[in-house]
Amino acid sequence: MRHFTPEEANAELEAVRPLVEQLVAGRQEHAAALERQEELEQKIRGNGGGIPPAELAAATAEVDAVARRIARLVDEINEHGAQVKDLDSGLIDFPALRQGETVLLCWQLGEEEIGWWHRVDDGFAGRRPLPLD
Repeated sequence: MRHFTPEEANAELEAVRPLVEQLVAGRQEHAAALERQEELEQKIRGNGGGIPPAELAAATAEVDAVARRIARLVDEINEHGAQVKDLDSGLIDFPALRQGETVLLCWQLGEEEIGWWHRVDDGFAGRRPLPLD
């Protein structure tokens, strides 16, 4: 596992931020596609609703395609050394070292730069402002 300094993580944000933006948008698209698929399935379970089988197949294919796109984005973000923590809010962490202990530099979509850190077990609720001292 690569450990980042706050400066290195902020530099990596230039490449990661657009991926996180796409990830959050993809998650919203996925939720909407799942909702459409569920509505169709409910109509079919009811009385069929006159829905052609191809319509449900297309909705299912859309859900699957968006899910694959999200998975690729998560993989790409991971390749940059970041860890995706929340798809809906665009929360990611970069591993760092603080007095020999692995901690996480925390960033959420909408924040200008990484200004927070937390211990691995503390999570978002345990965020503390930088510096790491």
